[in-house]
Amino acid sequence: MKNIKILTIGFALTFIAAGCHSNTRERAVEGKIKKEVISFSPKISGRIAEIYVQEGQTVHAGDTLAVLDIPEVEAKIAQAEGATLAAGAQEQLARNGATPDQMKQLRAKQRGLQDQFDFAKKSYNRAENMFRDSLLSPQNYDEVYAKYLGAKAQLDAVNAELKDVERGTRYEKVAMATGQTSQAKGVLQEARTAYKERYIIATNNMEIETISLNKGELATAGYALFTGYIPNSTYFRFTVPESKMAAYQKGMEVKMTVPYNQQKITGKLTSVKQLARYADITTAFPDYDPEDAVYEIKVVPVNNAEAAQLLVNANVALN
Repeated sequence: MKNIKILTIGFALTFIAAGCHSNTRERAVEGKIKKEVISFSPKISGRIAEIYVQEGQTVHAGDTLAVLDIPEVEAKIAQAEGATLAAGAQEQLARNGATPDQMKQLRAKQRGLQDQFDFAKKSYNRAENMFRDSLLSPQNYDEVYAKYLGAKAQLDAVNAELKDVERGTRYEKVAMATGQTSQAKGVLQEARTAYKERYIIATNNMEIETISLNKGELATAGYALFTGYIPNSTYFRFTVPESKMAAYQKGMEVKMTVPYNQQKITGKLTSVKQLARYADITTAFPDYDPEDAVYEIKVVPVNNAEAAQLLVNANVALN
């Protein structure tokens, strides 16, 4: 009976020791598989007319992803073209000055007013002599004198107008017309540039993951219409507590295992940065002191081809 008790106690101690050994065994540092994300958005709002790609497709820089229908911009182009044409005509008119017919009209007007002034001056001279001899009343004299002054003012005005036209258009008016033409051309260029933005073009290679809208829906400016991953940009993120950071140095090579397919990958530790207390923790079951600082280490595969087909956000273990 005594031997049985000793044997039982021995088995119990063995199980306890095994349990203690299991609890004290360090768990592998777990992380996530990541890829660099990129998105394409329209610069101006418009309704989607066509979508030329599908989710899962790989596109290249310069490929047209979609085209938008933007009738408002087309109307602005028509308005800007009209304004440019009108401003150009005004500038040309300012540079050319008066036409030959306008000069004829001004000279004819000048001759007519000159004749009126000559007649008014003669009438005034006669009226002045008659008023001096008391043969004309002050009222009649004042009327003749007023007509003389009016004819003189009209003649002076047409002479000044004719002289100004003969000198040509003032440079200030030409400069103003030139400025208006440049402004109109700028508005037209802006409208045409906006119209080109109806095409959503890929700026670099991308594996399309998500297409946010469908044909016929309204795409607002800045809204991410296409989202995907940059090819050959796979990397691995691990969250490591301060107490374990001594084992990881920037530039060192590490071994990793992908649980879902048991693939072994060699990587290089490229960066280390401290995370805020409430940052995204990649380790599923962190077992470190809450008072420890938390760091994120980034590992890139030595051979990009080995990691090209790995699933994004899948778990990975740091051996």
